Amino acid sequence: MLALSLRYAIALGAIVIATSLSAALPATAAATKNPIEIREWQVPYEGRPRDPFVAGPDQVWFVGQINGYLARLTPSTGEFFKRDLGEDAGPHNLIVDDSGIIWFAGNLNAYIGRYDPETDKIERIEMPDPAAADPHTLELDADQSHIWFTVIGGNFIGRLTVADRSVELIPVPTESARPYGIKIAPDGTPWIALFGTNKLASVNPETLEITEYTIPESRARPRRLEITEDGRIWYSDYARGKLGRYDPKAGGFAEWSLPSGEKSAPYGTALDDSGRIWVVETGVRPNLFVGFATEGEKIVSITPVPSGGGTVRHMDYHPQTGSVWFGADAGTIGMADVSQVEK
Repeated sequence: MLALSLRYAIALGAIVIATSLSAALPATAAATKNPIEIREWQVPYEGRPRDPFVAGPDQVWFVGQINGYLARLTPSTGEFFKRDLGEDAGPHNLIVDDSGIIWFAGNLNAYIGRYDPETDKIERIEMPDPAAADPHTLELDADQSHIWFTVIGGNFIGRLTVADRSVELIPVPTESARPYGIKIAPDGTPWIALFGTNKLASVNPETLEITEYTIPESRARPRRLEITEDGRIWYSDYARGKLGRYDPKAGGFAEWSLPSGEKSAPYGTALDDSGRIWVVETGVRPNLFVGFATEGEKIVSITPVPSGGGTVRHMDYHPQTGSVWFGADAGTIGMADVSQVEK
């Protein structure tokens, strides 16, 4: 990890924070605790860089939501590559499969895109229903035979079969539920945060039946979620500044207040391989990168985002380097080294 950090430290365009100097941090970060090292690379293209995905030891793909592009960062050199998508695609999220193919949500043009970096070819998989106009967040299942996704305005959960490109759309029972974050549990069940409601949902992958689960607090608005190895569902409550947990086996909810309270607006999340949830508070300036140990049920780390962040919307944990990657509205792609934080 030391060699990796040093290599990243000299990358062109990197912004580095000296995390040991907490006394020099802005007043809003007075609650800094057990800070981590965060590095950011300034993206040379406009357009809200977001949703990075680590595709190799020196290859990070992300999208430009506003100006409609795919891009790749080479951390060791700070070099960038851009592939314009055109037609106001509004890419919202991407994932990279084991073969190196990039799949992205064409959020403004009602399609899921498949991009092959070797051939530079893009294939469009159109939504079969015009009501599904805005595919949102994509998630591969364990054997990479299906991509599950949310359709926020259309109010669907979708499943794309990779082999034949067929798309199935499942209407969410609650109207205007705004299905948002999606993750797949160890047993293969997709779970979804219904951001327009105080509900979570799951989909039976065999029958495609949706089940909804009501969070007891009516003001709750779950936005992103993570699932630990024990099958428990952890979600960021954007409206109330909470980290929540649902236990499908016991059927109960629990929640914890985040450091900035109701003004924290927790958004992007990631789960590391030590069972820690990482969540970014986007309602404060600078944004705060917060670590929560699910084993001890306590906050173990608080670090301000060096660029200020603006809004960190989605994150990706890379186990090989013990790092969490994120895109920020400040125009950066960032890496947080979470490998040394206590459980």
